[in-house]
Amino acid sequence: MIDRRAVRVEVLLLLGVSLGRSAILSVLAIIDRLTYVKPLSEQTATLNPSVTPDRPWLDLAYQLTYAALGFVAPLLAVYLLRRDHEEWRLGVRPASDLGWGAGLAALIGLPGLGLVWVAQELGVSARIVPEALGTRWWSVPVLILAALQNGVLEEIVMIAYLLTRLRDLEWGWWPAIVTSAAIRGSYHLYQGFGGFVGNFVMGLIFGWFYRRTNRVMPLIVAHTILDIVSFVGYALLKDHLAFLR
Repeated sequence: MIDRRAVRVEVLLLLGVSLGRSAILSVLAIIDRLTYVKPLSEQTATLNPSVTPDRPWLDLAYQLTYAALGFVAPLLAVYLLRRDHEEWRLGVRPASDLGWGAGLAALIGLPGLGLVWVAQELGVSARIVPEALGTRWWSVPVLILAALQNGVLEEIVMIAYLLTRLRDLEWGWWPAIVTSAAIRGSYHLYQGFGGFVGNFVMGLIFGWFYRRTNRVMPLIVAHTILDIVSFVGYALLKDHLAFLR
């Protein structure tokens, strides 16, 4: 029998050192943006900034370290799930995962681009800069690694782990999915309200998919594809398309 009190504490602690912490900091960030001298629409949110642009070797070390540390929380989540649910598996099916992942990425990505544009036109989002690593030889591989890390972290922690744990606490499916989606949206608030809405909707769709299939790998694939297109696409095209500058 699962100890519900222990599960509540576990959930709060895991979120507190990972995406829950990011949500709290993001709420503070949007308050900062809204009370800043410049309007929100004139501010910039950089997703993959350079840390030490004058020392590329150290910048690479920072980027790789950040990416590596980002895998710790999902690994812990998998460990905790397997401890209490021995039957739980990632269930890797390469062809199926890629197919479903690509389909989900298209479903979410195309309307998402429109939402970003509308939010910026309405002045409720900052200008999003997907990367600022420069043209170093390692920039694209690092961006791909960052995209993979984001997909693994968010989908394992927010979908596979959190929904399973909330179900352990006897939450209904939809209250659990909405809660997960709200947290997902919250840790994107630093981008503005467009980031919140887009990621909240994404969380609802991903939560529904997990409920229907009990599979998280297609969600990891979809999230990774979306971020690769955003990060790498921007890096490759920003000098050629004026509206990206």
